[in-house]
Amino acid sequence: MSNQIIWHGHANFELVTPNLNILIDPWFEGNPSATQGSDAVSKADLVLVTHDHADHLGQAVEICKKTGATLGAIVEVASKCRSMGVDTERILNGVGFNIGGTVEFKGVKITMTQADHSSDRGSCVGFIVTLEDGYCVYHAGDTGIFATMQLWGELYAIDLAIVPIGGVFTMDPRQAAVACRLLQCRKVTPMHWGSFPVLEQNTDRFRDELKAHSPDTELVAMKPGETVRL
Repeated sequence: MSNQIIWHGHANFELVTPNLNILIDPWFEGNPSATQGSDAVSKADLVLVTHDHADHLGQAVEICKKTGATLGAIVEVASKCRSMGVDTERILNGVGFNIGGTVEFKGVKITMTQADHSSDRGSCVGFIVTLEDGYCVYHAGDTGIFATMQLWGELYAIDLAIVPIGGVFTMDPRQAAVACRLLQCRKVTPMHWGSFPVLEQNTDRFRDELKAHSPDTELVAMKPGETVRL
């Protein structure tokens, strides 16, 4: 089986490899874009949380408790999840990790990056996930554009970037397209759009901006519930 990605709406993505199921920001209940509830998650090995706003922390704790998945998050969010019932031995690195740090989980390497956004505890982050076969996925988290994206693009050969385009709370389509140029990513999947009326409602403007600012980046526009082979 090849690597696959499933978009569950908003910032909620599932990476499926031949050996692992990795959830990022698993917000199901209350997510107007989700096509299923968290009760449909029968297998999860690793759950990554970019920050502890409700629409990103989502059902991470419940999923970890139900499936026995390991949770990965910045130290303060990891501590919050521990207080909510996630066992210490189920937390990546025991206490979480921090920006710039890389940890390994069953052949997958996870590097934490900064994200320019607010959070209740700790800092909002993104993740560069290098799968077992070397395929590299960058989930930017909730963020505005920042110049250091160029350094992450130099340090990692990013096969797929997942970037917000909704505006208001994160980058808008133009900023996200320029971010792709900085990241030098081969492909991009836009997220954090269409979930609420105030956000960008489709990917049309992002498609145009991408052609103008990062024409070498291929757009992979997904629909909630859709699965794409990587």
